[in-house]
Amino acid sequence: MINQDTRPVSEFNTALKLKGFNVFQIESDSNATRTYSRKDFYKICLTTGNSIIHYADRSFEASDTVLFFGNPHVPYSWETLSTHYVGYTCLFSEEFMTLSDRSESLQNSPLFKLSGTPIFSISTQQRTFLNTIFEKMIEEQQTSYSYKDELIRSYIHLIIHEALKLEPARNVDHHRNAASRLTSVFLELLERQFPVETIDRPLQLTTAQQYAKSLNVHVNYLNRAVSEVTGKSTTTHVAERVLNEAKALLQHTDWNIADIAYALGFSYPSYFNNFFKKFTGTNPKSFRLSEV
Repeated sequence: MINQDTRPVSEFNTALKLKGFNVFQIESDSNATRTYSRKDFYKICLTTGNSIIHYADRSFEASDTVLFFGNPHVPYSWETLSTHYVGYTCLFSEEFMTLSDRSESLQNSPLFKLSGTPIFSISTQQRTFLNTIFEKMIEEQQTSYSYKDELIRSYIHLIIHEALKLEPARNVDHHRNAASRLTSVFLELLERQFPVETIDRPLQLTTAQQYAKSLNVHVNYLNRAVSEVTGKSTTTHVAERVLNEAKALLQHTDWNIADIAYALGFSYPSYFNNFFKKFTGTNPKSFRLSEV
């Protein structure tokens, strides 16, 4: 069974949209493939069972109890090998955590960086302690306590600090075909930037250099890998995906062209006009009118 974050689970997504947070026990639904909105949440899982977790360009063989940290910007998949699989999952949006003065430490934490180690082996004693934290979050989630969000954020930070004191899992294998795996991660990370849903949340990654930095590799290495596997450069893939999104926004929204340019990461509308005309032979305004 592979969890690749592709099937929505409406009740959990609803909770995230309303509060920016959800926590639940997975024991009663251990055989389901759980998936969520692809770029809105961080994930912390405490699970017991055998599995293989593919995270960026690495794979982890997990046995017994592990603590896993998932970043919405880092592609990963989860193969469950056990017939009996139990634990807890905590989901939270970036907005939920930025209300805390300690949010900066989360963004810079090695737990959530692509180059970091997101998996920790957990002893029986540690599992008992962490189970209690997750159970407290589940209980608190149902209360009407006025400051429960701040209390839950404190629980999340407590889990993070407990993990930072632990030694990362060592049973790590790099993908046999490094170029293929890196290309796969790049293409998935590229797709995760879309669709552009609001004007006030523009694209964060718009250049090959920015993607390489996010993937913790040199841009030349990324370009060689992507070109070797796909026959196209990193820049070409990014440009083609931005162009497709530009066409969709011109056709299906009433945003003005300046707003579309900004949402797609262009500093000035003129840059967007030049980009669009280079690839289509026409400007955005003429394209929009022709599609009416």
